[in-house]
Amino acid sequence: MANFGGHAIPGSFFLFYGFWLTVKCTLQHMWRTSQPKGRHNMPPFFTKMEYFEGGLQIFASFVGIMVEQFVVDGPHAHLYNRESHSWVKLMNWQHATMYLFFGFCGVALIASARSKTLPAGLDRLAISLALFVEGFLFHYHVHSRPPLDAHIHTLLLVPVFAGSACFMLEAFLRDNVILELLGACLFVLQGSWFYQIGFVLYPLSGPEWELDQHDNLMFVTMCFCWHLAVDLLLVTCTAATVCYAVKRFSASGQDIEIGMRNAPSKSNSQRALLEESDEE
Repeated sequence: MANFGGHAIPGSFFLFYGFWLTVKCTLQHMWRTSQPKGRHNMPPFFTKMEYFEGGLQIFASFVGIMVEQFVVDGPHAHLYNRESHSWVKLMNWQHATMYLFFGFCGVALIASARSKTLPAGLDRLAISLALFVEGFLFHYHVHSRPPLDAHIHTLLLVPVFAGSACFMLEAFLRDNVILELLGACLFVLQGSWFYQIGFVLYPLSGPEWELDQHDNLMFVTMCFCWHLAVDLLLVTCTAATVCYAVKRFSASGQDIEIGMRNAPSKSNSQRALLEESDEE
């Protein structure tokens, strides 16, 4: 991560994942609110989304671990050097540990989508734990660094720990669209802030930042609030766009089920048969 690209890559993943969660949660909320009471089974479309999301998490985590371990100057799976009596590239090992727990999230998500016998909320608990581990490692990740470097990384702990708490609540308060969208927004904030860290510490052009100047700390703190405001606006606009598109899709003669099975023109008896089959 000691370059701009090392911050842009995880930043891009968190941005994509945050907007993915926004779209998914909005679609699921619209589905739930459109169904009669007692009908809770999600259509297969949403299960496929869970498989895709879990597979993406596993793949991205595996790639992240391999890159951290086997880059040219990486530890290459060596943790301790017996000759020099020193640890080997602990920074890379910390990053790999973060990725490992996000890989566990993917496994938990796929298992929860595939098996109905697992406790509800297991996938939310797994992602809450992954975010907690990320924040816990980051907290001890920036000691002995220049003030601006340490401060800009410390600000990252805000969306990380807040996201961990949010997803922990989701494990017990299921189908709460406010919590779901807040968790998505915190992922977007984490992604945009990774980019900001890259631009500050490894500027692509222009003069380098003075890492010991207090005014820069003040500006970066204010900039973090701007990121939060813009990310909240982006998530809100994305959710509103999805709602508008689905309503237009439904109004044009299609069903809000995204695909799926019955159109509004079907008779009441056909709808009753579909509901009975879902309950079975």
